[in-house]
Amino acid sequence: MSAQNESVVTRVDVHVFRAPIATAVVNAFGAMRNRPMALVSIEDGDGITGWGEVWCNFPVVGAEHRARLIASVFAPLLVGRTICDPACEYARLARIVANQVLQTGEPGPFGACLAAIDQALHDLAARRAALPLWRYLGGAHERAGPSQARIPPPGGQRSGEAASVGGLSEPVPVYASGLGPDGAETIAQHARQRGFRAFKLKVGFGREHDLANVRALRESLPVRSTVMVDANQAWPIDEAQTMARLLAEFDLTWLEEPIAADRPPAEWQALASASPVPLAAGENLCSASRLDAAIASGALRVLQPDIGKWGGFSQILPIARRAVQAGMRFCPHWLGGGIGLIASMHLRVAAGGDGYVEWDANPNPLREAFALPGVVDGSVVLSDAPGLGLVPDLRALEAYRVSL
Repeated sequence: MSAQNESVVTRVDVHVFRAPIATAVVNAFGAMRNRPMALVSIEDGDGITGWGEVWCNFPVVGAEHRARLIASVFAPLLVGRTICDPACEYARLARIVANQVLQTGEPGPFGACLAAIDQALHDLAARRAALPLWRYLGGAHERAGPSQARIPPPGGQRSGEAASVGGLSEPVPVYASGLGPDGAETIAQHARQRGFRAFKLKVGFGREHDLANVRALRESLPVRSTVMVDANQAWPIDEAQTMARLLAEFDLTWLEEPIAADRPPAEWQALASASPVPLAAGENLCSASRLDAAIASGALRVLQPDIGKWGGFSQILPIARRAVQAGMRFCPHWLGGGIGLIASMHLRVAAGGDGYVEWDANPNPLREAFALPGVVDGSVVLSDAPGLGLVPDLRALEAYRVSL
C-alpha cells in the first residue's frame, strides 16, 4: 500500500449470525444443525470499510468465541493504528498475541481471527485503491492468460496502476460441495440446474454405504461431469489404501483428506503411491511450514487451504503460488457465509492456475443473502468493482443476528 493509501483504523466491529436449517449438514466427524457466520468489519478515517469472515463451523460456540476474541483482543490493537501494508500488520498482530496463543492453548481460534482481520484489511486496501481485490493482488484479466498474472509489489498493487486495464477476471471454476451422505443425487441435480458442473460427495460412513453413494451420484450425472470425494480424515492408512483402490473405478478428480491431516509426510507419500486417485488436503494444515511441507512431499496433487481458518491473503497467497508453480492445483476450501466465499474466489484468481473454488450446495441463508456472481457452465467471473465487489446488507441478516 503506497503512502497515499495508508489508512488509519477508526472502528472494528464483529457481527455474529446463526440461521436455522431444515436438514443438518453431515460429515464423517459431526453435523451442523444451524449455519453460523462471524464477520469482522474494519473502517478507516475516510469512512471506507473492509470485510472479512472467520471460519467458525465447529464447535457449536465457535462463532461467538471467535467474535469475542476479535472484540476483546484484536480490536484494541487495531483502532488508531495506521495501516501501511496488510501483510506487515498480520505479522505484527501475530507477534503480539503469540504468548496468549501459548497461554490459552488456542492456536485455531486465534488463527481464524487473524485470517478474517487480514481479509478485511486487504479488502479495505483494495477499496482505497479503487481496484477489485483480485487485481490488487496481481490476478489475471480475462483477456490475459494466467501466465501473465503479475506478482504485486509488497503491500499489493499501487493505486492507479491498473486504471487503464478494466474488465472482468478470468473465469473461476467452482464445484458444488457438501453432498451426502443422504440425498446427494437430488442436491447435485439442483446444483446442476444452477450452473454447476463439478460435484463433491462426503464419504467416511462405511465402505458399502460410501461406494453405493458414489455409484449412485455418478449414474445420476452426465458422463463428463467432474466428481470428487471428501472423507474428512475418517480412515486409518490401511482403510484409506483399500478405499482409494475401490474408488478408482469412478474416475474421481480427487480424494480429499482420506487420513488425518497431521499424519507424517511419509504416510501421505505411501498412500499417494498406492492410490489411483489424486490426493487433496490443506484446510487443516494451518501453518506455512506444514503447507510448504505438503507441497514438498509430492503426496498431494491438490492443495486446499482455508482463507478463514488460517493465514488470510497474506499467508496463503504466496503458498498458493508456490503450489501452482510446483504443478499442483490450488483449490481454496470454504464452507461458510458469503464473504469468505467471495474472498476465496479473489484468492484463487490472484494465485493463478486451473483450480476450483468450493461452493457449498446446501441451503444457507447466510450465503444466499449476498449478491454473489452467477455460475455459468461451471464457472464464475469476478467483476471490476472495488475490493471484494460486494458489501453485506446487515439489515437483510438482522433476523439471524446473535447478541454478544
